[in-house]
Amino acid sequence: KALAEELQALGSTAYFRTCDVSSEDDVAACMETCVAQMGSLDVLCNIAGILRFDNFHELSLSDWNKIISVNLTGVFLMCRAAIPHLIQSKGNIVNAASTAGIMGLAYGGAYSASKGGVAAMTRSIAIEYAKQGLRANAVSPADIKTGMTKAPEFPEGADFKLLMRASSLSGVKGPEVIANVVAMLASEDGCHINGENIRVDGGALS
Repeated sequence: KALAEELQALGSTAYFRTCDVSSEDDVAACMETCVAQMGSLDVLCNIAGILRFDNFHELSLSDWNKIISVNLTGVFLMCRAAIPHLIQSKGNIVNAASTAGIMGLAYGGAYSASKGGVAAMTRSIAIEYAKQGLRANAVSPADIKTGMTKAPEFPEGADFKLLMRASSLSGVKGPEVIANVVAMLASEDGCHINGENIRVDGGALS
C-alpha cells in the first residue's frame, strides 16, 4: 500500500492487492482483479519467496512443503493464470530464481530445490510459448538485503564458511540491483532475451 501511494504521488497509476501465491483460488482472484483494473496484462514478475535454514536431515516435511508451495508452486500458479493474458498482449514473465538453485546453499536445501525448479520451469515456458510471442526469463540473485534475509535463524553448529562460499565478491547489495535487471528483461530492451537465467551475484565464485 505504501509503495502504491508513493507511485501515485509521482503521477503513476498503481494498485495493490495481497495474494497468497500458494492458493489456487487466491491467485485466480488476483489475476482477475488485475486484468479488470488494468484492462490487460503485459508483464508478470514473480518475486514472492520465503527462506529458512535447517540441517537437511532435520528438515520437517511441513517446512519443506511450505517453502515449495510458495517459492515453486506459487510461481507455477501465477504463470499458469497469467499465460493466456500474456499471449494476447505478447507479454513476458520474469521469475526470481536464485544462485542457490545453481550452486546449492548449505542449510537451505528446500530453498535451493525450489529455486532450481523455478529456473527449469522458466526455461520450459520460454521454449513452449516463444512462437506465440511470449518471453520468459529468470533472475538469480546472490545475497541481497531484503526482509527475507534480515535476521535469518541458522541451525546450531552451522558452518558459516559454507554459507560465505556463495557470497558476492563485491559485497551485499540492495534490491535495486535486482530490480534494474528485472525492469530491463520486462521492457523492450529485453525483447530478444528469452529462456535465460541471469545471475546477479557480484561474481560469486561457486
